This record gives sequence, C-alpha cells and structure tokens, in this order.
Amino acid sequence: MARPDKAAAVAEVADKLRESNAAVLTEYRGLTVKQLKELRRALGGNATYAVVKNTLTQIAAKEAGVEGLDADLKGPSAIAFVTGDPVESAKALRDFAKANPALVIKGGVLDGRALTAAEITKLADLESREVLLAKAAGAMKAKISQAAYAFTAKPAQVARVIDALRQKQEAAA
Repeated sequence: MARPDKAAAVAEVADKLRESNAAVLTEYRGLTVKQLKELRRALGGNATYAVVKNTLTQIAAKEAGVEGLDADLKGPSAIAFVTGDPVESAKALRDFAKANPALVIKGGVLDGRALTAAEITKLADLESREVLLAKAAGAMKAKISQAAYAFTAKPAQVARVIDALRQKQEAAA
C-alpha cells in the first residue's frame, strides 16, 4: 500500500476516534462475513464496526489523543466506534459475543478513559439511559412526597390536639 493511502487510513481512524463517545476493541478471528454483517446490524445506528490494522490504529490513537488501546492491539483487531449510547453498544457486543464465542472483547475507551473487557461487560450490565433517568425521577418524586407529608404532619397533629381540647372543655361545661 502506498504511503498516502496509509496516511489517509490513519487520518480516517483518528477522526472516528475523536468523533466517538467510546471505542470497543475486539478480536474477530473465526467469524464469517455473514456473522460480521449480523454484528454490524446488531450495533445499529449507535456504532460502526471496522476492521483495522494494529500499527495504523496505534498511530491514529496517538494523533487523536486516545490512551489505552496500545496494550490490546495484538492479533486481528476490529473497533466498534460508538457514537450513540455506549451502554446499548456494549450490550449488543456482549450479546453477540455470547452467541458467537469467536468474537472476543479485548478492551476499549470511554470518554478518554481506558476500559478493560471486564469493565465493558459491567457497562453492558447497566440499564439504558432512559431507565436510569426514570428511576432517578421516581426517587426524586418520592422524596418530594415524603417532604410534603413531613411538612403537613405536625400542623395536622396540632389541629387534632386543639380539637380534642375543645371537645373536652365542651364536655366539662
């Protein structure tokens, strides 16, 4: 391959690394073209999956300022460049790897921080962003109702005591 082609490939990978929220490095040895197509379909619009050359990826990662990919760049490698929700992409990769053991998740990067394969699995175990936001909203609503009850409990108790005293005075008179 000519030198300008390599420079273009490095620039393309560096651009993808800069534009993505996360990148997950995998080993695809043993997967058929049909299985790779299924994986790309499983990732959907959240990520793009590309086979990369290790040396060019190392250079592109340095250019993009991404640390942590160098150690895992051994053997045939492919990267899922995640532009959407990283949790959904991690789930898609994890589920595909369970169904196709030939896909091995090596590691990755999330917001400039290196991730191990175990951390990517933990990320995949998280619930989606919408579910987490709904749970947070529910917790906040519960705290607000508890506060409202606490603020109204004492005045109501005082009103009942005053009413009981009034009834006692009426009965005594």
